[in-house]
Amino acid sequence: MTNNEPRTIPHLPSATRPPVLLIAGPTASGKSALALELAAVFDGTIINADSLQVYRELRILTARPDMAATARAPHRLYGFLDAAERGSVGEWRALALDAIAEAHRAGRLPIVVGGTGLYQRALTHGLAEIPPIPAAIRAEAAELHQSLGGAAFRELLAALDSETAARLPAGDRQRLTRAYEVVRATGVPLGKWQGAAAAAPPPYRFASLLLLPPRAALYAAGEARFRAMIAEGALDEAAALAARRLDPRLPAMKAVGLPELLHHLRGEIVLDAAILLAVQATRRYAKRQMTWFRHQTVADLVLNEQFSESLLHCSRHFIDGFLLTHRC
Repeated sequence: MTNNEPRTIPHLPSATRPPVLLIAGPTASGKSALALELAAVFDGTIINADSLQVYRELRILTARPDMAATARAPHRLYGFLDAAERGSVGEWRALALDAIAEAHRAGRLPIVVGGTGLYQRALTHGLAEIPPIPAAIRAEAAELHQSLGGAAFRELLAALDSETAARLPAGDRQRLTRAYEVVRATGVPLGKWQGAAAAAPPPYRFASLLLLPPRAALYAAGEARFRAMIAEGALDEAAALAARRLDPRLPAMKAVGLPELLHHLRGEIVLDAAILLAVQATRRYAKRQMTWFRHQTVADLVLNEQFSESLLHCSRHFIDGFLLTHRC
């Protein structure tokens, strides 16, 4: 085995792991509301697992928990990165493990909540320690994708990593370029690294709730929430980011609804058109999330509705059983 190949580590007995609750689901499904109510019941600490809620400048556009919510329960890993930075799943996982340990030391139940499925998967399955990617290779991947386009770039990737190229859609620029970077830098396909990560022992015992409301209800909730964001000041938030003239390829600059508002601020479209386009983008994002969760997640409890009192009752019953099982 070379230094550029992933290692596997045997699993630890589940009885040695303290409990952690995971709440996942698409945008506007009611994850945060459910997490807050459960935190009040079970003395929980809420830990963010949304890749965009980590940016401090996106309070409104990512529907970050407000002051009333943070007063009811401790919240961790929200708004800790500047929009000019690039967050990573590895950095998040390390911080999340620290936050989970802190919650347990305080006698609280860690509740990890968010719509970035990759973050929660990395937490539960482990994360391969892929060697750092040289800046030159990162630049090469970005330039090739920009010049070739998604479909042709995927064909290029297929010559190096056919398995990853086959499972990624041509429009998934981020994961396509990441797969290219990894195989170019290490000579090992991304799937092999991820396979090793799956064998790494999670240090905690997890129970997962997945919210998957009916699509029509989810889309309606997403539209209502975005229009509420506009009323709350999302346009001012977008203007503040525009004034910084940040690289549009930064993760924060791709927040759902932000590109459309920036088009309006540049005078390219009227506000009503920007809102309609942002609502469409929200729907597409929710659809991608639902597809990911259906195919990539094995949840302990799937809730096919948005947040409600009946959903809360069902969740409390499930968690009571989970915690009782752990104590035994």
